Amino acid sequence: MKEPTELQEPLQRAYLISAYTREKREAEASLQELTELVKTMGMEIAGSQLVSVNQINPKYYIGSGKVEEILQEALDLETDCLIFDQDLSPRQQRNLERHTDLCVIDRREVILQIFADRASTREAVLQVNLARLEYSLPRLTRAWTHLSRQRGGTRGTRGEGEKQLEVDRRIAVKRISKTKEELAKVKSHRSVQRKQRRSLPVPTGAIVGYTNAGKSSLLNALTHADVLVENKLFATLDPTTRRVVLPGGSEILLTDTVGFIRDLPHDLIESFSSTLEESLYSDFLLVIIDASDPYLETHYTTTMQVLHDLNALDRPVIIVFNKIDLCGDDLTHLNSIKSRHKHSIAVSVREGIHIEQLSVLIEHVLYENYAEKSYCLPADRYDLLQYLRKHGRILSENYDQNCIMIIAQLPPQFLPHLQKYSV
Repeated sequence: MKEPTELQEPLQRAYLISAYTREKREAEASLQELTELVKTMGMEIAGSQLVSVNQINPKYYIGSGKVEEILQEALDLETDCLIFDQDLSPRQQRNLERHTDLCVIDRREVILQIFADRASTREAVLQVNLARLEYSLPRLTRAWTHLSRQRGGTRGTRGEGEKQLEVDRRIAVKRISKTKEELAKVKSHRSVQRKQRRSLPVPTGAIVGYTNAGKSSLLNALTHADVLVENKLFATLDPTTRRVVLPGGSEILLTDTVGFIRDLPHDLIESFSSTLEESLYSDFLLVIIDASDPYLETHYTTTMQVLHDLNALDRPVIIVFNKIDLCGDDLTHLNSIKSRHKHSIAVSVREGIHIEQLSVLIEHVLYENYAEKSYCLPADRYDLLQYLRKHGRILSENYDQNCIMIIAQLPPQFLPHLQKYSV
């Protein structure tokens, strides 16, 4: 399959189109999200338009008259690329490119480009390659190639005939097969690593939520780590795990995950499941929501739906409302979500508000279902006291001349070690 021929200048200016059939407000929110995605991809927004459609046009997705109107405006704004908020079929994409002589991409291709830019581990790179190959296979006859190695995009050559097309298809299918084989090997290796980690007596948690809600910043605040933090969508693609010491001294492992967005296609969820699978293997979830976002209810619904699809809601969930410092007086939606959950807290990672209280809440949630036990530890056995601090939650601690009286909660696997000191 031939590499695309690059232009002297990369694509820089994009015109965004969001077509909607029902709710205009939802389309506006989705278009705003697409705007942030395109900016994250590194392109300038030349203009945008909401398009109301009664039914999907099989040839162009939107009506031919609207295509002409958008094309004229895009040319007036010196636009390089039309970006649709909806998924286009290969035929619609091809027809639009031939009619406008502009690069035409859809929301899915934007996300794939961002993922390709930000993947760093071997597994993430393979998953991105697989998703892009599967996306591109039915689009080999496009006038423009999909966004490639250079940020912002490249223009490709037109087709060289049916014979070359069949050669390209065979090469693409072969690459897909080879990538799947490599990915299976990497996943097998990671599975072994996860089993080794799970064999350690350390509880695990996953930070999940809408993209750009502050997940990496929260991980930094709780762990004093230096995980990449950017005000861009999908700054985190690869799972990042750090150790957290809770206020009582017990330790947990906390993992940052890829952010969710509305209407993320299921095949993309599957393609990038390495970051989401951490949710499945954790003991609890921190669901972080941007409390200052006007669409926080939608973001909450999207996040919980993805977690439901992953069958990840069968464990304790803590709802963390971040950016509380940016909220106005209207907390109606925030309070509505809080009322549905047993455990929730409002914080500001940037201002350091309620971070310690969140650590206390995590500790409480982890141990709340374990029975309280009383122990009389020898006064000189501080090693046993440290054992309790590391693996459990100490509720009270009293000293006399002969022993240390402790009331604590411990996971069942640690109880035998202290059985002889139980009272």
